[in-house]
Amino acid sequence: MKYLDGNRVGYLYILPAFAFMSVLIFYPLIYNFILSFQKVDVFTLMDDVKDFVFLDNYKEVCTSDSLYNSVKLTLIYTFFCIVFQFTIGFLLALLFKQETASYRFMRALLLIPYIIPPTVTAIVFKFFFSVKGGILNEILLMTGAVDSRIEWLLAPKIAMASVIIANIWSGIPFNMILLSTGLTNIPDELYESADIDGANTIQKLVHITIPCLESSIKAVLVLGVVYTFRCFELIYVMTAGGPVNGTEIMTIYSYKTSFVKYNFAQGAVISNILFVILFFIGLIYIQMINKEEEVM
Repeated sequence: MKYLDGNRVGYLYILPAFAFMSVLIFYPLIYNFILSFQKVDVFTLMDDVKDFVFLDNYKEVCTSDSLYNSVKLTLIYTFFCIVFQFTIGFLLALLFKQETASYRFMRALLLIPYIIPPTVTAIVFKFFFSVKGGILNEILLMTGAVDSRIEWLLAPKIAMASVIIANIWSGIPFNMILLSTGLTNIPDELYESADIDGANTIQKLVHITIPCLESSIKAVLVLGVVYTFRCFELIYVMTAGGPVNGTEIMTIYSYKTSFVKYNFAQGAVISNILFVILFFIGLIYIQMINKEEEVM
């Protein structure tokens, strides 16, 4: 080790992380990319040599109505989840920013949805929205809000609303945590000066809190979009993409194409399209960060 200069020693330290990423990230990405140009289904999966069909898989996937349906549902799902998760998380961050024992306890209590695994959350909400014995239907019937049980997970539009509600519930703490961290970094002197100038709560929110939280807000929104776009377990356990493909977002569509229809090549194509979308979202975020650093 003593014969190595500082740069080479640094390479040795990052070698385990590079090996880990190569095996679990880079290799699957490259293999999936190659797979998308081959004819790979249940009949050819075990063949030593697979036929290359080049762009045929991409043409077939991109001209199918199923892809456009999954993209549309993914955008709808992501939009409503992000809007409500961010709004509620931001309001809770403002509410519980005080460092008192009771507020710290409430913040810890609100972390429970984030700690619970997505599969467990899906099972809980599947029971919550079930037709017979479901808590929500029982409450609505007892209060007289409805005359008959609502089929929450059996009608396409209502099923989409149900999985959105479940995802919002599990994602609120994530937004609250990151925004709370940003709030603690805002100097109290700014609010004190605003009080002296006679600013009200809304004015302090618009002219102090939100501008100071700009970096945190961008990070929360970008990470939220990425996490919501690749959501799988919650929807798969609750609806498996149904009913009538009413909740078949891109991750579910890719899974069903690969492991239900056994068309692994086209499943790889859908995964690659999803990867490209998220890759460009990441590039946009990096560009925004670079602009902020140049201004600073």
